[in-house]
Amino acid sequence: MRFLSDVVIIGAGITGCSAARALSRYGCSVTVIDRACDVAEGATKANSGIVHAGFDAMPGTAKAYYNFSGAAMFPGLCSALSVPYKRCGALVIGFSDRDRQTLSELLRRGEANGVRELRIIDRDELLRLEPEINPEVVCALLVPSSAIVSPYELAFALADDAALNGVSFRFNEQVGPVKRLDDGTFSVLTQNNEYSCRALITCAGSFAADIHNQLSTDKISIINRRGQYYLLDHSVSSPFSHTVFQCPSPLGKGVLVTLTVHGNVLIGPNAEDIADPLDTSTTQEGLDYVLEKAKRTWPKLSVRQNITNFSGVRAHPLSDDFIVGPVQGCPGAFEASGIESPGLSSAPAIGEDLAAMAAEYIGASKKTEIVPYVSPGIPFRDLSPAGQEAAVRENPAQGRIICRCEVVTEAEIRQAVNRPVGATTIDGVKRRTRAGMGRCQGGFCLPRVAAIISEETGIPVDQVTKGGGNSYLLSGTVESFLKGGVCDE
Repeated sequence: MRFLSDVVIIGAGITGCSAARALSRYGCSVTVIDRACDVAEGATKANSGIVHAGFDAMPGTAKAYYNFSGAAMFPGLCSALSVPYKRCGALVIGFSDRDRQTLSELLRRGEANGVRELRIIDRDELLRLEPEINPEVVCALLVPSSAIVSPYELAFALADDAALNGVSFRFNEQVGPVKRLDDGTFSVLTQNNEYSCRALITCAGSFAADIHNQLSTDKISIINRRGQYYLLDHSVSSPFSHTVFQCPSPLGKGVLVTLTVHGNVLIGPNAEDIADPLDTSTTQEGLDYVLEKAKRTWPKLSVRQNITNFSGVRAHPLSDDFIVGPVQGCPGAFEASGIESPGLSSAPAIGEDLAAMAAEYIGASKKTEIVPYVSPGIPFRDLSPAGQEAAVRENPAQGRIICRCEVVTEAEIRQAVNRPVGATTIDGVKRRTRAGMGRCQGGFCLPRVAAIISEETGIPVDQVTKGGGNSYLLSGTVESFLKGGVCDE
């Protein structure tokens, strides 16, 4: 089937969704396509959730510009979209005179990039701020404006807002050949359909170079860099009030210890270059490295209360800088390629710029009316007892707890499926509601979540998947097994 749009965006991660929301403010038709089954299925779902202040990137780079600009947008954006955001500050700790020199360089970069209130503190002040930190520390860079956010919840909200304002989202669409035709339009072929558009925006993560190199003679290369994490149970109190980094290395910002916006301690990542951009497995070697490095920050660290390990793959450009803007030699094509850390922090600003470029190219003007975003509401678990009682009176399904670990109700799960860009998988519900993110990791609630997805979408329960593709929960039903299986013989 052939679909026509003014603009096609390839990629429904945090950058693609930011661009989609920004373009939804213009008078043009927009379609977002993604190879996965849902929003935020790539790097967006598996990163540290840090809104970096902007002290690390080299001044004058695209990274520095978009990091600082994007981070400044987060408080207002998260407030407007009812997304959890917390300014907790950060510390970059050093253990030697050489580390002190590195921190001095980061301070210089941060000040050149416009970051305020940065300062290097000595050991005594650091230990007063964070008594649980390794007493062998020598100094630290204090970064008061660093913050934490839920990256996938922000992506869901951006997508919902965009959809409310006319953007179409198409999933399970693996992009193949991409061409600029003689008439100046673009053809994007997937395994199922053809998408035609007047302007093309690529936000395809590890696959961005493949698309770029089909459109431009100026080739780019991307390295797939995997990072692995530990996530600890709520029962583990965070030892620190700040996000704590160690001095960075050429491979990244290093292993950190941070609290998530939902109260879990998160530890990681390592950095390893891999061939397969879809390889999000975890390894004993990688996790051992994370644990060893994290213990240098937090000597008392124990992972006995670890509830899950995961990994994400980020797109590292050989140029070591973001590639944002027009695709060289291909009018009408725009891209965000090589968007590694601080990609989350940069996404809102990148999205605004890409949207403005595409809108100008096709001659689209700003809309006079915008459909207001409708928040899913305060999670049931966060309501006061009186608020919970009122919620149950209004909707009895709020009184049926499906996920006991995270206190998620039936009503919230049904709402997650029926959002403007709703969940169709177990993981989609999990990231929108936290059902299955607790200590038992879905051991109790998973069957009921699958049943609710089936009821709301019409997908047969044995066709409901954990995360798309062939991740089926069931190979069939007991009834079909008894009718056609070995029990009949």
